[in-house]
Amino acid sequence: MKEVPTTILRALFAPGTSAFFFDDQRAIKAGAGHDGFDYTGEPRTPGFRRIRVAGECVSVLLELSDGQLAVGDCTAVQYSGAGGRDPLFLAESYVPFLERHVRPLLEGAEVAEFRAMARRVTDLRVEGRPLHTALRYGVTQALLDARAKALKKLRCEVICEEWGLPLDAAPVPIFGQTGDARYENADKMILKRVDALPHGLINSVDEKLGRDGGKLRDYIRWLAARIRTLQPDPAYRPALHIDVYGTVGLIFANDPRKIASYLASLEQDAGVFPLYLEGPVDMEEKARQIAALRAIRDELDRLGSTVKIVADEWCNTFEDVIEFTDAKACHMVQIKTPDLGGIQDIVDSVRYCASHGMEAYQGGTCNETEVSAQCCVHLAMAAHPARMLAKPGMGFDEGFTVTRNEMERIRAVLLARGAAAPAAASAPAATAAPTASKGGVM
Repeated sequence: MKEVPTTILRALFAPGTSAFFFDDQRAIKAGAGHDGFDYTGEPRTPGFRRIRVAGECVSVLLELSDGQLAVGDCTAVQYSGAGGRDPLFLAESYVPFLERHVRPLLEGAEVAEFRAMARRVTDLRVEGRPLHTALRYGVTQALLDARAKALKKLRCEVICEEWGLPLDAAPVPIFGQTGDARYENADKMILKRVDALPHGLINSVDEKLGRDGGKLRDYIRWLAARIRTLQPDPAYRPALHIDVYGTVGLIFANDPRKIASYLASLEQDAGVFPLYLEGPVDMEEKARQIAALRAIRDELDRLGSTVKIVADEWCNTFEDVIEFTDAKACHMVQIKTPDLGGIQDIVDSVRYCASHGMEAYQGGTCNETEVSAQCCVHLAMAAHPARMLAKPGMGFDEGFTVTRNEMERIRAVLLARGAAAPAAASAPAATAAPTASKGGVM
């Protein structure tokens, strides 16, 4: 008897709340003041009516013909509208859009190969424009969940199968972020032996970096000492990964030699702990950003420094990841998951970096949800980036719990099913081209 294919009976879209806020990065970097948890001053990024806006999401629910329900969450990064990203994502605008333009694409479609379904969504144009990255992100999550449920497999198993990747139960190193509680939350990370820490949210020159960089230097010294105080075990040697949001460029007038000299000098403050500095400059345009980061990397190499720089702003899409990687503009690329749109591009980005000698950090944002975060764990357990972000939220504990526990569940199932025991991830193979979709099939 021929098996009846699973189809999507109904698509539903529910507005919801994400785990943090949307913030106007330009206004904050320009010196916006604080009023409790809020910011004071006028917004500078189009779409923002105030500097801090409550985060929102839209859940995509696909009711399948076999009675199961597949879910994905449309979310956008905290600093929406900055660094070449899509504009502010508010549910009241996009739920009607999804009902009008995306529901007809989904309802009645067969749950087929994930990549073919995903490409139909990411290739969709409305008035000549692609869907907002948040929409592509959430809908493709739901489609991966639908495919996994139809096949009765884990989502990471579906990815491995379609990309030709080995099932590997090795854990992916997790990176925690402190938010503004950069001391208390760093303590929590150290006590829980997080693999990379603390992010630090160094987004203000006067408050957090210092006009001569002294405040960041003091913080790095404190981190190194604090790790040895709370975890004297010498085997615990987490990477120090700090996001400086272009502020280092601000104090050195974006001079690559001066920036590199300062970054290299921080190596002694970090001691034995590997040091990564994310976003040392923000040049407000992609080509200039690539050139500036490459100049800083070259100067660090000339100085013989082990400090590594991480690309973030202006590296948003899969195509951007390729450009930054091919230009050797950094030592590590952040793959900012909601910015790529379709989640298939996250897998392709991680594999491209790994096969071209670039460290891949599968990041994202505090402003996601537990649904998108758990999906990202499956992507990471299939593609094996150098590290992945603990998310969502800025409280650390909650995001680490969501990420770590989903990873351990996956590992338990994979090991029970005979996957490779924990070991270093194997060298990546070239990513195959996506399969073209056929009419009548998602």
